[in-house]
Amino acid sequence: MTLPSRLAALLLVALLPAPLLRADPPEAAAEAAALTWLTLVDAGDYAQSWATAAEMFRNRIGRDAWVSRVSGVREPLGAVKSRTVQSAKFERSLPGAPDGEYVIVQYATRFEHKAGAQETVVPMKDSDGHWHVSGYFIR
Repeated sequence: MTLPSRLAALLLVALLPAPLLRADPPEAAAEAAALTWLTLVDAGDYAQSWATAAEMFRNRIGRDAWVSRVSGVREPLGAVKSRTVQSAKFERSLPGAPDGEYVIVQYATRFEHKAGAQETVVPMKDSDGHWHVSGYFIR
């Protein structure tokens, strides 16, 4: 590529609107939030996982009820051995939830005592403009 061609290419990139240059898909930010939250759950810090969850999540289940429910499900499974993203799908509407911005993230997870599990984590864009987990399911 000649010098004038390189300069023209750089000028073209410089003139593009900033959102086109760094338009991160919502799935990326939601996946990062899901993994941060799962780290708390994996460590058994269930109270903190509740505290950092979406407002809607905290309004639907109290902290003590969440801690009891999640510990009863997670502790028998043992430690996480591996976790791989299977899919991440952006949605604006989910059954039983108000319209908003959600990402359904599904993981193939291997636990110490359950080799073939599927975890579903549903981060949502919360009222503070950040992604927080609004739902968690294991099959």
